[in-house]
Amino acid sequence: MPRRRAPDREARRIPLLVLGLGNVLCGDDGLGVQAVARLAHARGLPRGVRLEDGGVLGLALLPTLEAARRAIIVDAVRCARPAGALVALEGEDVVPALRERLSPHEVGVWDLLWAARLRGRAPERLAILGLVPASLELGVGLSPVVEAALPALVDAVVTTARAWGSAR
Repeated sequence: MPRRRAPDREARRIPLLVLGLGNVLCGDDGLGVQAVARLAHARGLPRGVRLEDGGVLGLALLPTLEAARRAIIVDAVRCARPAGALVALEGEDVVPALRERLSPHEVGVWDLLWAARLRGRAPERLAILGLVPASLELGVGLSPVVEAALPALVDAVVTTARAWGSAR
C-alpha cells in the first residue's frame, strides 16, 4: 500500500496570525486577549487571517507562531508613554524591545520569539501592537483609559493586517 505523504510545511502555513497575549486576571495585561475577541467581530480583516487568544500560554504557542508567515502580536506594552498610548513596533525592533521588558510577561514572549528564530521558523514579518497599561494589578477588566483606547488598537491591527494582506 502506498504511503501518504504528509503535507509539506509551506502548505500548512498560516498567512497572517494575530496573536493576543495577556492575563485577563491582571487588569490591563489582558488587553491582547480583549482585542482579539473584538477583532473576531471587526470589519475589514483580510481573508486568511487567523485570530488566536494566546493568553499566557508562553512556549506552548511555539507551533502556532512557527506556522505563521506573518504575525502581529497584540499585548500590553510598558514604556515611558502615557497609559493608553498606542505602541507599534515592527521587524527587527520587536525582539530587542521585548528584551528591554516592554511586556509585563516579556519572558514568555521573548522566549517564544527567540525559540522560533533559533529553530529557523520565525515569521517572515513580525509586529507588536499594544497599549501602555495603566494598571497591572490583580483584577478583572481594563482600566477606563485602556478601555477607551482599545478601539484604536483594534483599528491599528486591522490597518496593519490589510497593509500586509493575507495572500501567500
